[in-house]
Formats: sequence, structure tokens, C-alpha cells
Amino acid sequence: MIRSVIQKANKTYFLTAILALSLLHFSFKAEMTEQEMLSWGNKYLTQSYDPSGEAKLKKWDITLTDDAFVRLRKVYTNGMQTYYSFQLRRFNDMAYIGTTVSGTLQLKTIADDIIVQSYNDPKGDIDSMATQLDLPVKNIEPDRLDSLQMALNYFKKK
Repeated sequence: MIRSVIQKANKTYFLTAILALSLLHFSFKAEMTEQEMLSWGNKYLTQSYDPSGEAKLKKWDITLTDDAFVRLRKVYTNGMQTYYSFQLRRFNDMAYIGTTVSGTLQLKTIADDIIVQSYNDPKGDIDSMATQLDLPVKNIEPDRLDSLQMALNYFKKK
């Protein structure tokens, strides 16, 4: 019995195409894991934060925690310390004012949900609440801002 060579070639092309598509499909990750997203968020916030606007700032620390808190600590040269903290479940919106070189990232909450505490302040230690946390930032790209907002929204739903 004589068989056509075309049928064998079609089977080979078909199987090769399926194999190639399978490899392509499994070579991409669908999305980041929670730990990768947390790591990326911390790295992005740390690299983007711009302390140069505050001349008397001695050191600072900004953290996105695994229990979905954003925490910022500033220590000034005169010994004064200021802490900002809020739970991302209360996160409402994010806005950016500025250029790709520098600007202000505004993290907004639903109500007065941002805890602001100051220590060793010459005016006295103050505890208050705020609705918006303004972060001076540098070297911001629009696609990375979108990724940060997606990460914050992910932890908001967590």
C-alpha cells in the first residue's frame, strides 16, 4: 500500500508546532508569587525614595511588610524621629506628581488611617493621623508605577 509523503510531513509539522507552543507556554510565569511581589515592592520603594529634599535627614527606612503595612521612618540630625504607618487594607488610591526624573508619590487612604508619630521633637512628641502620605521619589517610569500600584492593590486584598 502506497502512502502519501504529505500526510507524514503534516503530522511532523503539527507535532513540532504543538511542542513549540507547549515550551513557549511553560517558559513564562503567569504572575509573581507573594514573596516576589513583596521583595519587588520593597526594592522599588527603597530605590525610588529621594531623601535629598530634606537636608537635615540623617537616615530613613521605608518598608512594605508581609502583613500588608507600609512603614516609613525618618531620623533627623537633631535626633527627632518621625514614623508613618498604615495598613494596605485602608489603601484607597495612588497619584504621582512630577516627571520621570523626580516627583512626589502620594499614597492615599480611605480616611485618616495613616499613623504619624514624632519623637524627640522640640515642639513635643506628637501622635496624629493623616489621609495621605507624600513620598519624594526619583527616577520613576510609568510602567513601574503601574506595577507598584498593582502590588499595593494585591496586598490590599490580602
